[in-house]
Amino acid sequence: MYIVIMGGGKVGEYLATVMLDQGHEVAVIEQTRETADRLSIELQGQYLIIQGDGTDSDFQEDAGIRHADVFVAVTGRDDDNLLACEIATRVFNVPRCIARVNNPKNRRIFNIVGIESVSSTLLIANMIEEEALMGSVGVVSALSRGDIVLFEMSVPARMRHFNPEEGVPVDALDMPEGSSIAAIDRLEEGEAEVATPDSIMYPGDKAVVVAERDVVEDVRELFKSL
Repeated sequence: MYIVIMGGGKVGEYLATVMLDQGHEVAVIEQTRETADRLSIELQGQYLIIQGDGTDSDFQEDAGIRHADVFVAVTGRDDDNLLACEIATRVFNVPRCIARVNNPKNRRIFNIVGIESVSSTLLIANMIEEEALMGSVGVVSALSRGDIVLFEMSVPARMRHFNPEEGVPVDALDMPEGSSIAAIDRLEEGEAEVATPDSIMYPGDKAVVVAERDVVEDVRELFKSL
């Protein structure tokens, strides 16, 4: 994937590092020359550093926005993040734009204009990686407000705390607050069923989970620890 990031501060640098470590190509647009120069030395992988204003379409184009798969705006200024995502979406037709929101009160504005907004840096990285790899977590859909997501979690083939032959009872899982298992997609039977407290999940099955965005990572860790 080709990912353009606006903002090279701590958040942008972390996100760029994670994406580069996963083998993606990254371009970072950073307004401060000192920060841009530092990133050009410290980052490793296939990357491009553009020193300029990410809310300017010319600088976005210099960053290769026309063939970007994802545009992410992670500066500390919500209005700039919103404007940059609007340009990337409406001018350059980037398939997916994600904005960091520093003030939770501003999330309503982002939702109204249809821009994905996230406050957690780690969650942004997970969202991009899930789309690229469809690994242990596959996002099925984001509900209308964007605060609730529906996604799949695979039951691992090797479990440390449950017997694979006996499976994992749904009511035995201490699901994080704000999440629940809605259905189970059976690998061997080729069918799905609505989950109940008495349902049993076996290795290879996929649990369809509905959860608040902020607890997605907690759900991931829970399934890893089975």
